[in-house]
Amino acid sequence: MALKLLSKLRNQNLQITRNQNHHRLLDAARFFSEQPVSNLSTPDDSKFIIKNKQQTTTSSLKQHELAKFAAISDTWWDSEGPFKPLHNMNPTRLAFIRSTLCRHFSKDPNCARPFEGLKIVDVGCGGGILSEPLARMGATVTGVDAVEKNINVARLHADLDPETSAIEYCCTTAEKLVEEQRKFDAVIALEVIEHVAAPAEFCKSLAALAYPGGATVISTINRSMRAYATAIVAAEYLLNWLPKGTHQWSSFLTPEELVLILQRASINVKEMAGFVYSPLTGRWSLSDDISVNFIAYGTEDGQ
Repeated sequence: MALKLLSKLRNQNLQITRNQNHHRLLDAARFFSEQPVSNLSTPDDSKFIIKNKQQTTTSSLKQHELAKFAAISDTWWDSEGPFKPLHNMNPTRLAFIRSTLCRHFSKDPNCARPFEGLKIVDVGCGGGILSEPLARMGATVTGVDAVEKNINVARLHADLDPETSAIEYCCTTAEKLVEEQRKFDAVIALEVIEHVAAPAEFCKSLAALAYPGGATVISTINRSMRAYATAIVAAEYLLNWLPKGTHQWSSFLTPEELVLILQRASINVKEMAGFVYSPLTGRWSLSDDISVNFIAYGTEDGQ
């Protein structure tokens, strides 16, 4: 099965940031687990239902994941708190987003506000640590999160700066935005998909939120033994960077799986890169090593 997937991926136009060696990408993105991939499709009872007067919406979110992040929502802007890894990674995540979106929308990456005129949705925005810099780069930003406490924190912090006070924050889900027929130039979901119950349904919602010709950016963690050792054992239990239980290794997706899920949602992955942490500098950098953290940019089929 893995060989078939690798062969299929070799025929795609995946490009690695700073390194367009396709074979190296595919070699780095092997399956590290022989267990069945149960998280590609999820039984109905693993989803929760959002009800309102008009209709019932099936969401891809997990209730216990919402409770987990609600418990630490007050610490979003504490750069030394539970979200320290995301604060440290943010400049590198933004570098990838800036590069790919400027290329996609023919914007100047060297200007101060390259996203001027673009509507961007930050799905799973948390306390707004990504939404705010996107707004400062000129985008009209909508940040959505299913945890009301996260949205309250995000609003309060955004209001402190005139450049970010116009961000639209909503306590809702991607699925609900689709029902409302909302559309955006770019759809971004970073470090979210590993926390949802139905990744395939989640990606279909992301695809439906993009205008024709729009872009989608997703980051997550590879289901590799190296990721288990670093993202869980080291980060949660040895270094205490994250609260214990933040991640479940079985919920991670390999790059092959993410590409296939996105393909089924009519999103063609154009570029993929890895994040590598240097303990010497304490900084993250973009790399072609996607064995742990990685990020992907794609467009709808035919674009």
